[in-house]
Amino acid sequence: MRKNLKLALIALAVLAVAGVAAGYYLYNLKPRDLGKAKSDFVITSVELQRSFEEDEVAATARYTNKIVEVTGEVASVERGENNTVNISLKTGSDFSSVICTFPSEINPELIKVGSQISVRGECSGYLMDVLLNNCVLSEGSD
Repeated sequence: MRKNLKLALIALAVLAVAGVAAGYYLYNLKPRDLGKAKSDFVITSVELQRSFEEDEVAATARYTNKIVEVTGEVASVERGENNTVNISLKTGSDFSSVICTFPSEINPELIKVGSQISVRGECSGYLMDVLLNNCVLSEGSD
């Protein structure tokens, strides 16, 4: 009986150490450097939003967690939480846009409403708006 208890405690200790190590790794995991990453898809903001609107399940399977390069007209530029910069791209819909979230390193005054830009980011899905995170400006932006 004591031998089984000892083995159970050892197994529990190993699982606890593995859990702490995995948590530490995930906590310190840095986002991908999208400035150097290759885009999985190159698409306009209108086409991207329309694909989610027409078939959300298929578009989610296709674009979510992928690097997407989107070109579109800037609708708005705002500061978000944690000093991030959120740029909305027009989609032709009054109810939906493509929201690109940049880290705080970007200067929002460099982006003008009405200008055409190309943005590369990781698509995180669709919640009335298509969401791109960890964005960088692609070459060829105004």
